[in-house]
Amino acid sequence: MSPETQPSTSPGNQEHADVFQKAYAYTRAQETRATGLYPYFVPIEGSEGTEVVINGQPVVMLGSNNYLGLTHDPRVLEAGEKASRLYGAGCTGSRFLNGTLDLHLQLESQLAEFVGKESALVFSTGYQTNLGTISALVGRNDVALLDKLDHACIVDGSKMSMGQVARFRHNDMDDLRAQLAKIDPDKGILVAVDGIFSMEGDLTPLPQVVELAHASGARVLVDEAHSVGVMGKGGAGVAQHFGLSHETDLIMGTFSKSFASIGGFIAADELIIDYLRHNARTMMFSAAMPPYAVATVLKSLEIIRTEPERRERLWEIQHFMQRELKNMGWDIGATETPIIPIVVGENLDAFKLWRGLLDGGVFTNPVVSPAVPEGRAMLRTSYIATHTDEQLHRALETFSKVGKQMGLI
Repeated sequence: MSPETQPSTSPGNQEHADVFQKAYAYTRAQETRATGLYPYFVPIEGSEGTEVVINGQPVVMLGSNNYLGLTHDPRVLEAGEKASRLYGAGCTGSRFLNGTLDLHLQLESQLAEFVGKESALVFSTGYQTNLGTISALVGRNDVALLDKLDHACIVDGSKMSMGQVARFRHNDMDDLRAQLAKIDPDKGILVAVDGIFSMEGDLTPLPQVVELAHASGARVLVDEAHSVGVMGKGGAGVAQHFGLSHETDLIMGTFSKSFASIGGFIAADELIIDYLRHNARTMMFSAAMPPYAVATVLKSLEIIRTEPERRERLWEIQHFMQRELKNMGWDIGATETPIIPIVVGENLDAFKLWRGLLDGGVFTNPVVSPAVPEGRAMLRTSYIATHTDEQLHRALETFSKVGKQMGLI
């Protein structure tokens, strides 16, 4: 350890190991920074939605979850400003005590109707939604059964529940059936899946998941974080897309993507939601969503319902980019959505491709092991309904140029 990284103070009693030792021994990030290929915490100096400013230069944004392009919609910004002036900058308390506004109740009512459920409950972040919901519902005598590629918040909520955690191979319905058969009939089961898997861009086979789960007496939670606003005839997500809104027991969504804000919600039967109101610790012991965030979600929900052309444009872009990238020679995996991975294989190649694209004016997100299996490192690209044809062609030219320079295509 160099003098610069030595701890300024150390415990006087050496009887026990130092809890900080793991931090002192962690060098991976420093080593990557030294190569000039460190791709995380890149500061964005300004944004217009589809383009951002990095190091003083405009860059086409292909790394955002702003699927419908609402983060800069003037109607959304105006709604947030009005709410801030009426209610203040924050709620300064939990929903359970002083932090519930009439806006929260309006949003919950509209969300429940939107996704086809009796009731809904709003949380301050999407991560907290799954953490609080799963940990409240899965008890010591229960099992959380997860797809192996489920988002970290589902995994962490399951661990926090103190119930048993089991997994089945990604989208493998034979393995789901086998895992269900192994579980003691005296145990309750919650099967939790992503609607759209956030890195690969593929869909969960929800009809089979629901059929197998319910045949075993299990309940189903679908995380619609990346699918609400994107999938379904009305934009309500994968459950609506498959015509299974009523059959899916719990529908979860976030506001940090198509809704252009921050927060999350869970929707279900009223009795389930009322139980969560009084038992979901991440809602009860966290400050409520601030007024501006609730107002922006309400306005975004109105736009999602009344402007289906945004969703139609997003899918036009998805089909175009998927076709062009594939024809160029890139491996885009099994994506079916506006999330299009560019699979390159080795971690270092992913970092080099990310750097080359950024220098060429295109922002993407590198995803490397252990977040993906060894040899499946990728760049995650995602698209916005307000991307222009010129921006997309510019991005494709950069993908072609950098890919050929690196010998990847």
